[in-house]
Amino acid sequence: MPTNNEGSAFFHWPSHLRLWLLAIIGLVLDLWSKHWAFLNIDPRPNMGMEPIKGLLRFERMLNTGALFGLGKGWTPLFIAASFLALGFVLFLFIQSSPRRRSLHVALACVLAGAVGNLYDRAFAIADVVHYTVDGKDVMVVGKVVSEDEHSILVNYWPDGPFYLHLNKNQNPRITEQGVVRDFLKLRMGPLNIWPWIFNVADILLVVGVCLLLLNFHWDRQAEKEEQAGRVCAQTDTPDGVG
Repeated sequence: MPTNNEGSAFFHWPSHLRLWLLAIIGLVLDLWSKHWAFLNIDPRPNMGMEPIKGLLRFERMLNTGALFGLGKGWTPLFIAASFLALGFVLFLFIQSSPRRRSLHVALACVLAGAVGNLYDRAFAIADVVHYTVDGKDVMVVGKVVSEDEHSILVNYWPDGPFYLHLNKNQNPRITEQGVVRDFLKLRMGPLNIWPWIFNVADILLVVGVCLLLLNFHWDRQAEKEEQAGRVCAQTDTPDGVG
């Protein structure tokens, strides 16, 4: 919170430059990396890239959920939550002072990550196909390229090679849904040290939230020190003075 002599970062153009420039850089990096990944990485299983052998692998995946695949199928809720997050970012920025540089960096990361994944949910529309195998419901995400009374042909999204052929007796159900493009996977030798596939926007969100938590912790510590200082000042003041 800004003090009276500091003013709000909203009226301080270097603070705006710091927030919006970092947010734009993060957003461009996220959208460019997703475009590159879905243009250059082979979508077939075990056909991805491994730029850092034994540590980092590129594997394409369309995420119908939120961060790290949680909450699959709740796209409208996630879009609404993204707009709320953007409003919260702007509120914190207006309430901050120009000297809160680390807070502005955190807000820029959250802003870039939220907008990056919001863009995907709004414009990356894929076909989500549910079908039955041995009485169990299975879901695939791709692009339906043909459908007749007997079968459905699903390709990799957006214009990839043949993916899956389903018979109508497998009870396929098709819905269009906004998805998030993921392609980063962490490994440690043969071990998957991180079970989820993610993207640059997810990294920005995690970094931004961690920095926000640190800032909230620092604010709380400063508040405690200020309260302790007032108590000490009152204790040291002689009776009848002040």
